[in-house]
Amino acid sequence: MLWLKALHIVFVVVWFAGIFYLPRLYIYHSQATDPMIRDTFKVMERRLFGMMTLGAVFTVGFGLSMLLLAPGFLSMPWMHAKLALVALLIGYHIQCYRMLIAYRQDRAQYSQRWLRIFNELPLIPLLGAILLVVLKPV
Repeated sequence: MLWLKALHIVFVVVWFAGIFYLPRLYIYHSQATDPMIRDTFKVMERRLFGMMTLGAVFTVGFGLSMLLLAPGFLSMPWMHAKLALVALLIGYHIQCYRMLIAYRQDRAQYSQRWLRIFNELPLIPLLGAILLVVLKPV
């Protein structure tokens, strides 16, 4: 179980590196005017999204593995809340993919303000999940 937990944490870090950096790339991409620079951002975004997706898949996989070994956690309200936050993060990940496609096709129409807010949003479920796991409130 400790190996699963350690690997789960490692891949959470990988996933969140992408979750926090990919929207920042979108901000830089939207500011770029040179077509060569925009093409470079497209490559960077695609590669980062691939790594981010692997992080997400392994995060969820190791998390589910721990739940299979300790199904009692599913009866705890804090785990339900944590899983709801993970579902929100998966939704955020999916939105990042939609944006990746829009930028790849040069049809992204996001304002700088929207992108900057979007970039900060995952901090809320991350903090919530960490607090729930560490504090395990009733």
